[in-house]
This record gives sequence, structure tokens and C-alpha cells, in this order.
Amino acid sequence: MTGTLAGCGGGSDSGDVTLRLVAADYGTGPADSSRKYWDTVVKGFESSHPGIKVDVSVRSWKSIDREVATMVEKGQAPDIAQVASYADYAKAGKLYRADQMLPISTQANFLPSLADAGSVDRTQYGLPFVASTRLLFYNKKLFAQAGLAAPRTWNDIRGDATALKQRGVTYPFALPLGQEEAQAETMMWLLGGDGGYTDDGGSYDIDSTENVETFEWLKTNLVDPGLVGPQAPGELDRQKAFAAFTDGKVGMLNGHPTLMREAKRKGVSVGMVPMPGRDGPARSSLGVADWIMGFKQGGHRVQLGKFFDYLFSDKNVIAFADEYDMLPVTDSASAAMESDPKYKPLWKFLDALPDSQFYPYGRTSWARTSASLKENMGRAVEPDGSPEKALGQVARDAAAAERDE
Repeated sequence: MTGTLAGCGGGSDSGDVTLRLVAADYGTGPADSSRKYWDTVVKGFESSHPGIKVDVSVRSWKSIDREVATMVEKGQAPDIAQVASYADYAKAGKLYRADQMLPISTQANFLPSLADAGSVDRTQYGLPFVASTRLLFYNKKLFAQAGLAAPRTWNDIRGDATALKQRGVTYPFALPLGQEEAQAETMMWLLGGDGGYTDDGGSYDIDSTENVETFEWLKTNLVDPGLVGPQAPGELDRQKAFAAFTDGKVGMLNGHPTLMREAKRKGVSVGMVPMPGRDGPARSSLGVADWIMGFKQGGHRVQLGKFFDYLFSDKNVIAFADEYDMLPVTDSASAAMESDPKYKPLWKFLDALPDSQFYPYGRTSWARTSASLKENMGRAVEPDGSPEKALGQVARDAAAAERDE
């Protein structure tokens, strides 16, 4: 232990206890299943903490959120869940606060932006498990052939995309506003236009003037001139855009660290730069996080704290990030990776993460708002689409979801 557990009561330090942990699988099959990571973590933890066992169940990302919700509804909540969101459980009073479980030193080691993203009403319940951020990826070979420099502004993107189209590149700029992850692509562009989903006070500001102007620029300057490829953006999902990039058919797109490995495997030389904005690099990039949390139902606060303190050691944090080309969630692990040449491909992402803007994870309304973004933002850039109407619809959906919180 690196410190003294905060708080008092709520758990016993004596007797044998088995913690039930339900975790998402980040692998693509048995060879790289997250089960291997958890087996290593549990073996190390149990050997140094006699009397505490950890029973891990690894579930598919396609079903884990629904399965954990069902467990909670049935009164069978796991002690620990590693899933995509925490806010509903926190609002319902089912989670321990971070300061009820973690030593002060462990809680303080989280990157501040991630600790804030894990908070409801300024109280942290969601512990960031792993993170990612985005940069603009470009195909170095295609750019060199066209005599182009990496873009810094939106106008650079437009000019580069025009030149790439003239040379027959299939997707000069791939713009995936399909159902898979339209909420991410949308937010990246909004940040470049000095907007976002919330204002400085944390309230939704989805149909702001800045946001409308951003999508009007996008529609007028990239989509209408045919610089985004043969598919309508609303019909292009991220996975298909990534696959086209690794096949050498995309000049530019917004990407995350896991795209690097596949591009390298297929021989695509990748350049990466901070997200361009209206007049220069965007003030911040999109950050995405997955969460791990401790449920109150089993009453194992003390044991949960010991497990989380072990889990968030540099060794374990770096091992997971390294395996899946993700980013660490603690200051000390980030510093360790930034000083190790082995992780040089991730350094630009590590630089971007502390200032990244995250989804409003602390709002239970975010799930419905995200669904509305997926439904509407592809339509905003259709030939007869209206960015103002699309963002207005999302704003109304978000407000309705807020009233139902």
C-alpha cells in the first residue's frame, strides 16, 4: 500500500473475501484476449494479499454494458465492473466514491482531465482504466507524391484534399459520420472550431453559433466539393474508413493509436499531427476513456481499495496500454512511457492527452445525446442537409434527456 485508505467503515479487513470482477475484452480473439492481462494481475495481487481472491469474468464489448446493467437490476452487482460508463450507477448511489477506496497518492496520480471526466457533481466515482486521444493521420507517400505538407488549418485540409482528389485518391479526407462513431468525429471538428458539446460551465451548448459554423464550413468546403470520397459521410463508419486508410486509399483522417499498428503492418507510412483548427492547430483534441468502478452492494470497500491500489501501479497500467496501443491514465505511467524510446510512436498522443476534452461522461443524459448525434450528424452534411437544424435537434434531445435525469 502506498498510503492510508481514506474514509472509515464500510468493509472488513479480516476473513477470506472473493471479489467478483466483470471486464471488457479488448482483444480480437483468444490470442490477444484481455483474459491474459487479468490472469497476470490477479496472480500477482493474490500472492501479495492473502485472504483476498479475485474472480474475473471477461465479456465482449458488444454485450458487457447490458449484462452489467442486468446484474445490477437483479441485485447481483459485481464488486468491480470495467465498462464504458459509470454515471447511471453513481447517480443511483450504487458506487463507492474514489476517496472511499483509494489511497490519496493513488487517486492524485490520475491525470487531472481524466479524474474530472470520472466525476459527477465534482465527486469522482469512475476510475479511468485506459484512455485514448486523436490526431490527424495522413498518408506520407500520397502527400509526397502530391508535393504536400502536413495540414495545420482547415484551409490546409481543403487544399490538400483538392490536390489529392486531382491525383485520383479515393478518399482525400475520410469523414466517418456513420452510426458507429459519429459522436467522436463530430466532437473533433467542433473542438477545431472553438466549440464543443458543453460550455465553460459544463452545460450543454450543442447548437452554439461556433458549432453551426463549423459544420457549415465542413459541408461547404469538404463534402459538397466531393473531397470526402465516394460514400456519403453518414454512411461511412470508422472501421471502414480505417480499413481504407490501411489499404492506401485515404489521404487524411482523424485516427487513434490503434490505427498505427495496422497501418505499419500493411506498409502504409503514417504522418501524424495535432488536429487542425480554423486558424491553426485545435486548442485541444478529443479524449476517450473507459472506466472501472467499485460497487457498494458487496460491502468490500477495504478489499476493493487494496485491489485498485495494486491495479494502478505503473507496471500494470503500462502493460495494458502497451498491449492494446492505448494510453496510460496516471501521471507516473505517462512519464515512464514518455522517457522510454520503446514507446516513441505514442509520444504525440501522450502529449495531447492531458489537454484533451472528454465526452460529458458524468451526465446520465450523455447516452441519449450520443445516440442523437449518431442519428443526426451525417444528415447535417447531406446535399439538402442543414447543420443548424441537425444540431438543433441534438440539442433538443439532450435537453429532454436532461429533464429525465
